[in-house]
Amino acid sequence: MKHRYLGQNYLGQNGFEVSEVGLGCWQLGADWGQDLSKETAFEILNEAVKNGITFFDTADVYGNGKSEALIGEFLKTCNTPIRVATKFGRAANTYPDKYTKDVLRKTVQESLERLGVDSLDLLQLHCIPTEYLKEGEIFEWLRELKAEGLIQHFGASVETVEEGLICLEQEGLLSLQVIFNVFRQKLVSELLPQAQEKGVGIIVRLPLASGLLTGKFNANTTFAEDDHRNFNRDGQAFNVGETFAGLPYEKGLELVDAIKDNILPDELTMVQLALRWILDHKAVSTIIPGASSKQQVIGNAQVSNLNALSPELHQSLTQLYKEKVHDYIRGGY
Repeated sequence: MKHRYLGQNYLGQNGFEVSEVGLGCWQLGADWGQDLSKETAFEILNEAVKNGITFFDTADVYGNGKSEALIGEFLKTCNTPIRVATKFGRAANTYPDKYTKDVLRKTVQESLERLGVDSLDLLQLHCIPTEYLKEGEIFEWLRELKAEGLIQHFGASVETVEEGLICLEQEGLLSLQVIFNVFRQKLVSELLPQAQEKGVGIIVRLPLASGLLTGKFNANTTFAEDDHRNFNRDGQAFNVGETFAGLPYEKGLELVDAIKDNILPDELTMVQLALRWILDHKAVSTIIPGASSKQQVIGNAQVSNLNALSPELHQSLTQLYKEKVHDYIRGGY
């Protein structure tokens, strides 16, 4: 199999090399309205590797372990070294207030078994309540697991700037996973610079705002009943910021049209603009767009080869955010 080169970054000052475009693997767990077959999942994973993607992001709760298990099966067939990040903290036996060292250890051992590895490359706290981040004992447990070799590194997936800043105070934190896109720019002024200064890597989830920034949705677009873009539009199930960047759907469509009509250069697609904008921020180590087809994988990977956006284009997107987006974002931010 011939592989193309994809831009590489280091995840954190003391971490490991990752492709600057990774693969989010929520969809492999069939939690996003589309039950992917094993065959389709392997096609996506193979295409990712073929296109230079060497970083997969998953979680124990994605399909109740299905995503991890599929990745574990795939790794047995793959000759290319792949780094896999997984998460802990949102399962029913822990969230929102049942966090213990024993549960953490048991969860890690189950993830190790599903992934078929002896040590996790990266274990991330999975959007756990702020009070546990502040109290900090859970980070001691992570340091113990690292000392034992069950995990190589630990990080945290967070919902808000405040939570990110709390985590940055923790010794040994390798990475922060954040929602960051042209509709969610609050991180630029404080969180990203501090992470960069402390040598903490930034993993960007929802770079396309749940697909809104693909520019392919309209008022008549429908989503499956069990798709969070249907059942969580107003935060009915979890933080509304995880769906359409926290924007009301109709407002999001209006803003996408504004970008298409006034900002998008002729030579770029909406996806290319959205992903390249994120990669232009030096604090960002990798972005993890999901993909439900080989074509989406290829399109996402190609963004790594695009030139940086012009300062004028960045300024236009900053101005759009400040004047037309910020006031409409809902949920923890």
